[in-house]
Amino acid sequence: MHGLGGSRRTWDRVLDGLAATHTVIAPDLPGHGESDAPAGDYSLGALAASLRDLLVVLGHSYATVVGHSLGGGVALQFAYQFPERIERLALISSGGLGPQLTPVLRAATLPGAQTVVAGLALVPRSVTLRTLNAVSSIAPALLARPDAGPVADSLRLLTHAGQRRTFIRTARTVINWRGQSVSATGHLEQLAGLPVLLVWGTDDKTIPPHHHRGVAGLLTDPRLLEIDGAGHYPQETAADRLLPALRQFLESTAPFRYTESRWRRQLTTRAGRP
Repeated sequence: MHGLGGSRRTWDRVLDGLAATHTVIAPDLPGHGESDAPAGDYSLGALAASLRDLLVVLGHSYATVVGHSLGGGVALQFAYQFPERIERLALISSGGLGPQLTPVLRAATLPGAQTVVAGLALVPRSVTLRTLNAVSSIAPALLARPDAGPVADSLRLLTHAGQRRTFIRTARTVINWRGQSVSATGHLEQLAGLPVLLVWGTDDKTIPPHHHRGVAGLLTDPRLLEIDGAGHYPQETAADRLLPALRQFLESTAPFRYTESRWRRQLTTRAGRP
């Protein structure tokens, strides 16, 4: 599951390596890429339900879900909403693990943001790329240098009015001017026994790396991969280091299997806390 304003193309550098041994499904989220706008709303719950529906249509009862950024939030929501369908969870530069977020994305929730995004999307990619490279040098706290290319590509996807509308509406369901407004950390203990891979780049300026380190203690079976020098898009800029970790994660962990009795115990335990 790709991130906000992105598309399935973000996985191009890892798909072949995974598809050699596994069935891989890389969808465009509703309203993104080549997918139609959602029939309902743009919430994480609706996006998770669309993933469930896709699996049903394709005839898959279970899946290991890999999510990047917003896609990580969708993956977390999917695991909580449809635990009977999740086998493993891989979160790459994931949203939903803390409030802090780059000011660039927080600005997408402000009035007039759609007009600004429309103007930026029409700028030629070469100009955008040069500008972003300059920003990463002058204001490194805003953008990691490896991320200039992926961000420029994401902006080009927003030339279509419908995709810009999806970008803004989806952003406003999970972000406000203060940062991320939706958090999954309160539900992580419910996912006891679920194998989880946490991946982040040490130079991520979009979502702070400490989010991933901090939630590891809330999980019963976490695997951690910190990619030195990578920014927010390790699947694009550090695929040679991410792909082996994904393959090892798939090969070395037993798939999670949902049982209602265990789910009930987890809910009862949480409810009984002071």
